[in-house]
Amino acid sequence: MKFPCRIDKFVSHINELPRSKVKILIKKGEVTINGIVTKKSDVQISANDLIEVSGKQLKYLGKRYFMLNKPQGYVCANHDELHPTVFDLLNEPNLKDFHVAGRLDIDTTGLVLITNDGDWSHQITSPKKQKFKTYLVETKEIITEESLENLRQGVALHNEKQLTRPAQAEAIDKYALRLSICEGKYHQVKRMLAAVENHVVELHREKISDITLDANLAQGEYRPLTQQEVDIINAK
Repeated sequence: MKFPCRIDKFVSHINELPRSKVKILIKKGEVTINGIVTKKSDVQISANDLIEVSGKQLKYLGKRYFMLNKPQGYVCANHDELHPTVFDLLNEPNLKDFHVAGRLDIDTTGLVLITNDGDWSHQITSPKKQKFKTYLVETKEIITEESLENLRQGVALHNEKQLTRPAQAEAIDKYALRLSICEGKYHQVKRMLAAVENHVVELHREKISDITLDANLAQGEYRPLTQQEVDIINAK
């Protein structure tokens, strides 16, 4: 939300009410600005104004940032008619303004960042910003040194003209590798493994830039980012 803004827009946003109902509250004298009743819906307010509705103070919480350990079966969307979404796992107010900074497929687990700060999330999702996302990949076939080197150099994806950007790839064991990429193409990790004649069995995101999934978060749990974690994205 940007300030200054109309009083009816602010109350509607915070209380998640239709603007028409907010205007009725204002006409009834239920809304005050800095202790003074207002009956005009188009009055402009600042972020520092004290707004009360029926004696209850409304607070704009500002920019917020969360880390979620995503389970399988959840989609990274605000709404979905067929599947639960990652937002169903968050018990927070005013989630309609939030979005996922770097989506995961429904069957992929791990680190998801959720925010209402568009500029911050752009730093993560834009390929130009070179923010690496790190995945733990379990595969159907044995990981060969040749396939690792191909992933590091860039591979040709199906229906793509350009090679993928150079990745960081290291084998963990015969059927697992750690892969870091700085792009976000559709099903990219799965397509990259297919390009080296392998198949992804399980996929888990461990890290975005230098933000690592909190080991204390069980699947489906979340927490706010620390200021240090927020600053990591802005600093690079």
